[in-house]
Amino acid sequence: MVKTEDFSSMADSWRDVFERGRLIPPPGQMVRQAVDSHLTQSRGVQLTLSRLTAAHRPKETAEAEPDATYQLRVTFFDRNHQYFFGRTWKSSPQKMKNNKMTLNEILYFHTSLRLPSNVLVLELVALSTRSDGSEQALGQGFTVLDLFPNKTEPQGDRRLNLLHGSPRVLLHPLLKDIVDYSDHLKAINETHLECVLKGHPALASMMHLLPENVLVSSSENIPGLSPSPRGDALLKPMLLKMLPFTLSRLTISLQPSLEAFESQLLQLINADCQNTQQSSQESSLKTVVIQERRLHVGVHNGWCFIDTPQIMVLEPLCSGVKGRVDSVSKHNSQTKDSSAGSLAPQTLGLRSNLEIRLINHQAIAVVFQLEYVFSAPIVRETMLSATSTSRAAFLQCLRWAMLCPFHEQPNWKGEETELVLQGGSKPNPLGLMVYNSATTESAAPLSTSGTVQDMIKFRLSPSSEKTTSSPKTSVRTKLDDGSRQGRSSSSPTQSQNDIHEVFSPESPWGPKLSLSQLTATSHSPTMSNSSSELPWQQSFPSLHQPSLTAPVQWPSHAPRSPSLRVHRHAQNTHTEVGSVVSSVPHLEMDIQPERDKTHLLKHEDDQLQELPFTPVHAPVITVGVTTPSLSTVSSRSSLAHLYSAGFPNIVDSRGQVAEVLDATEPVPFDPHREEMDPLRENLLVFQFLAFTRMPVVGIGPEWPANIYFTFQFYRFPPVTSQQLRLLNSDKVQQKESEPLPCVLTSINNDSSVNSDSPGLQVQFRVDDSFLKPGEKHWFLRYLALHTMHVDIWDSESLLLIGSTAIELKYMLRHGKMAVQALHELEVLTTDYVGEETLQTGDPSNNPSTIVRGRLHVRTGNIGGSQANLSRRTTDRLQSHSHIIIPHEVTGGFAGGSLSTRNILQLNVKNTAQAQRLQVQEEHGPAYRGGINNSTSFSWEKSKLESGHRKLQCMAAVHQKEGKKDADKMTHDETKDIPLTIQPSSSTFFEDISKAEGISNMLCHAITTPHQLFASLGSAEYMEFVLKNPFNSPQTVTIHINDPELSVITNTKEWQYFKELTKTPSLLEEDMFHLEEGALGPKVYLRPKESVHIPLKYQSFLCDHNMSSTQQGPSFLPPSKSSNVAKKIVSNMVAAKTIKVSFKAENGDPIAVCQVIVEPSPHIVDQTFRLYHPELTFLKKAIRLPPWHALTAVGDMNAEANISVRCSDPNIICQTRMLAPGEPQDVHLKVPGSPSPNIKMFFVMIFADKWMAAPSQIWQIYVHFMERVDVSCITGQQSCQSLVLRGRQAARKVKCFSSHPQEIEVKPGGVFMLPPAGVQELQLKVQPWRAGSRFLYVNAVDVEQTQLVTAWLLCLNVHRPVLSKAFEVCVPVSSGRGSSKKITYVNPYTSSRTFLLHSDHPDLLQFKEDKFQLDGGESYTIGLRFAPSQSAGSVEILVYVNNLEEKTEETFCVKVNYF
Repeated sequence: MVKTEDFSSMADSWRDVFERGRLIPPPGQMVRQAVDSHLTQSRGVQLTLSRLTAAHRPKETAEAEPDATYQLRVTFFDRNHQYFFGRTWKSSPQKMKNNKMTLNEILYFHTSLRLPSNVLVLELVALSTRSDGSEQALGQGFTVLDLFPNKTEPQGDRRLNLLHGSPRVLLHPLLKDIVDYSDHLKAINETHLECVLKGHPALASMMHLLPENVLVSSSENIPGLSPSPRGDALLKPMLLKMLPFTLSRLTISLQPSLEAFESQLLQLINADCQNTQQSSQESSLKTVVIQERRLHVGVHNGWCFIDTPQIMVLEPLCSGVKGRVDSVSKHNSQTKDSSAGSLAPQTLGLRSNLEIRLINHQAIAVVFQLEYVFSAPIVRETMLSATSTSRAAFLQCLRWAMLCPFHEQPNWKGEETELVLQGGSKPNPLGLMVYNSATTESAAPLSTSGTVQDMIKFRLSPSSEKTTSSPKTSVRTKLDDGSRQGRSSSSPTQSQNDIHEVFSPESPWGPKLSLSQLTATSHSPTMSNSSSELPWQQSFPSLHQPSLTAPVQWPSHAPRSPSLRVHRHAQNTHTEVGSVVSSVPHLEMDIQPERDKTHLLKHEDDQLQELPFTPVHAPVITVGVTTPSLSTVSSRSSLAHLYSAGFPNIVDSRGQVAEVLDATEPVPFDPHREEMDPLRENLLVFQFLAFTRMPVVGIGPEWPANIYFTFQFYRFPPVTSQQLRLLNSDKVQQKESEPLPCVLTSINNDSSVNSDSPGLQVQFRVDDSFLKPGEKHWFLRYLALHTMHVDIWDSESLLLIGSTAIELKYMLRHGKMAVQALHELEVLTTDYVGEETLQTGDPSNNPSTIVRGRLHVRTGNIGGSQANLSRRTTDRLQSHSHIIIPHEVTGGFAGGSLSTRNILQLNVKNTAQAQRLQVQEEHGPAYRGGINNSTSFSWEKSKLESGHRKLQCMAAVHQKEGKKDADKMTHDETKDIPLTIQPSSSTFFEDISKAEGISNMLCHAITTPHQLFASLGSAEYMEFVLKNPFNSPQTVTIHINDPELSVITNTKEWQYFKELTKTPSLLEEDMFHLEEGALGPKVYLRPKESVHIPLKYQSFLCDHNMSSTQQGPSFLPPSKSSNVAKKIVSNMVAAKTIKVSFKAENGDPIAVCQVIVEPSPHIVDQTFRLYHPELTFLKKAIRLPPWHALTAVGDMNAEANISVRCSDPNIICQTRMLAPGEPQDVHLKVPGSPSPNIKMFFVMIFADKWMAAPSQIWQIYVHFMERVDVSCITGQQSCQSLVLRGRQAARKVKCFSSHPQEIEVKPGGVFMLPPAGVQELQLKVQPWRAGSRFLYVNAVDVEQTQLVTAWLLCLNVHRPVLSKAFEVCVPVSSGRGSSKKITYVNPYTSSRTFLLHSDHPDLLQFKEDKFQLDGGESYTIGLRFAPSQSAGSVEILVYVNNLEEKTEETFCVKVNYF
């Protein structure tokens, strides 16, 4: 059965989708700009249109058409090129209700044009019906939505005001490159559109089903997408399954015949070619010939091709012959051989089967495109050189067809399908102009229906997944550039033989892709007459015979396959009439298994490819940035308790109590108001008031007893507070459900409690004398956006209790005298598990965040005026400009003495006063007496005379300046001490010393000093004005003696820093010349020319001295609680002086810039403390905050430009770009150290491409501890021995554990550790939770409060074997709980004592924790279940242990709260 389809009988579903999906492509300039900005990856976006309010509509519309409906239309627009593109989306018409229109529409699209110029134009249209029944659309206003401001991701709610007029006004020349149209167009009062714009990474899985820049709604029909029961299939797209099919026996017949069709086609093209060229004998010999016939086969869903179309080479076939005929000699010559006995080719055929993958959907179509490759002559004007070939290729689409295999019930019985090939200007999914020519009726053979049409025949049948008879050309690969071969010098006969060998029917090779496909452009040139040049006259992208240096390139539409092999057959290029252009190398696929084995053996030693791998270690979550606010609301009883403690009030300069701010409400930030505050001084106060203990499993209720804090505010030195005691209130009764805070009180040196002033107060004074010029803006921004990380420690065991973060935005005064805020902060710690537990995938063993307590802190800011405060000298000298201008000499030396008066007339920075030479001891007699002429060395006579003249000149200078005894000394002492010249010292004054002195003075005269304040990771930008002082051009070499200072040679980086620093100098591209082995970059200067040399100083290294952060609390008296502003010697970049020399061609310097680097402390945003076994590498991941929260400097494509640097070069720190929308981690690899060393370093995170300034700086402490592996069972006690070794001095040591109820250390008290002695410690471990856990044990010197040794216990805890299981139901909110009983029988014959334990003591309590039974006696265990406030279920384990804490029985009780 033969099935015939044409365009008119296409499935309605595909035609409807195709008509709706037609769009206008974006401008080419915009696409190139996106590619240049490395924006090649498309991103999904979701636009929610909520409501439109139109209080003031045009009167003519409101009055004339009261029943008019309204519609919102949305279109893409490029404001830089004033170009509408894409497809206009239209909402469903609806009426206005109370001047409001509720839309509730969700639009989706994806685009790679993430440029600020890409916007959406939204127009409100009133629809009405004319008298003739047609629809009339009248614009009611429009608005513009910025999609990607500053190339950032779209996010946030938008409220857009509608503008008067039509969107066509955006095409006016005056509005080109305008960013804000509201300044030029009038807005409609009280008319606005509410919408929400945000990224939608879920579209990444279905982008192949939808073209870019197409707006679709949630109800749009997209074939290939599974419908959603919620009605929004694009919210979480689910794809339909792809099914494999095979195309076989494909042939194409062209009417009236293949020979007549191609002959007529060549006649038309050659006629046009000769009409457009100048007639000459040479041009008349050149004709256009057919080079290749190709077929494109692709799967289309009405919107786009769901995969790259496959390209196959067609072969001319003879009627009734299964082989193929070499058509080169039959179709490319003007004369035919009448004596040829072979049959003429009748059809075009595909030699092998073709695999395609389809989706079972009615709107899925298979599209066929017949394309010819022509070899056209190139006129002299377009030839590249005299040695270039004179022919080039161009492509033309001749016919196309399509088949919808699922538009009706398919019948896969291997029947042949016949389609009509279309031509002409009908809309087609290819988006191309298709060739069309009228065929001659007399020459066309008639079919039974009386019509003659071009047809394509094939068989489409399902295939299995293992079918390998057809190449999968959709897989992309790279060609090996090193496999190119040069031109062959073989003869034409040999070339013909090579071609025949490749094209022979017996060849086992599969379908072929020619090199013309590799070098052709993605869009074929059309036969339109609107162009002034025909396709063969235009500049072709490639030639048939590429040069030796021209790389082989893939077009954008050509697929690449990893198993393709290139066979090149270099031929001689013929230019005679009728000659064969046979220099097309073919790319073929090997489908033979034997050849695959040979290929594998050939590449046996190739490098392995890395597979995607995700580290198993869980990332550390940043506190205070990615997590919600840690501040909670204090209860009324807690506030009353704190108020009665008598903490000092925060008062302003007039003695009034500071204004109280609510720490739970948002605070506005007005930078201008803060900077213009007349109170220039800020006294920032932190009052640590109280700490609330929280019950934690394994830790007693009275822990901790004493604490201390460590933190760092802004760039002040790190603070380690003194020891603070937690005082419980005896007057107020404590409740277990709501524990009251414990007031903090400082401890004196004699361990007594200072009860006079409760709490701890730390002050920081920030004024103009502390801040550098221009730093106040950054300080205010630090207060508004940052949090201060605080670590809370147990001062006895030196164990970390937890960390918290204080929001500093409540310390902004907003123009007030003083402000204060009370914070109740959660103190959090993370219980990290081992990597082995993460690999098991048990969710109960994942890292958990535990609330250890609540810290009550009061912050305040007291403003003050600075009376009689003179500005610092550094402020006066330092210039805000980043341009370094050398001081030029304003005059020359007028002669005479180098006195002070003459020197002051010159520029001080460019001159140096001459100093009198000092006479050395060995040359003193010569200076005073002259030269002895009786020297025996005649060859030194000239030098002696020269020295004599110099001495006489020096004596004359002394006499002129009033030295009267100089002459007497010169003549008298000459007689007493004669001078004898030795051969080894022939001269008195070395010429080298004189040259060095003069060189130093000249170098000092051309040196320009520049001072900068550098902090860790921040780039300091400057421009040095270099002038050529000569009248001839010079090539100046820039030499810098320090690698941290460099010349910016990249033009884009230079432009970025100029825009960042607002430097108004000119920008010049390609100004520097870089050479290998040169001292530095070179720049060419014209005579007397001045240029700006961009310089950048940036240091990622600093001192990691731990002296500023000691282990244990400090013992400063309370009077010294105020911190002062001072420089930190450690943890800063090193102070240095860097010399930048600008040397001419002869090596002499023409200018010198001396950069004086003054270190400045940096800001620490986050502090992390990690614990790891000693002498092993730490591999840890730290989760980055959302990328939009990191864009402190620069917002251009920040998600792709996030980079990290570490201050320690021995630590590996890196981050990897994952899929869009996925969280990003910073991976660390830290070398180990012995216990109990602490390694500290900084990690800088940059969100801009050129790393101008770190968005965040993390301070990371790694505590290295001795590792002890313990394997045990829950509820059962295990013993472990540790060895503590003494050092040089005797110490009083006490051991502490992080979980005292799970780890018991013997000895438990203070013991003496002798020098070089050994003390054995016994650990009794009794855990209550299964899995891998980390616990800590510290050995502390109680006298010095220092850490002696630390152990990291790596517990591998297993669940016990259950004896019995029970289930009980407890009502919720009953307030009474439930009581149950379990009977236990002593299995022994003798009397035994048993202990009862539970892994949830807060939920289950026993009537008796200890009982004794005789042999065989039974006992009733009384259980008391605590009430619960919420429904659910929990499993509680009951352990029956003996006196040695070995588990006898384990019961599991499942409690259901209902």
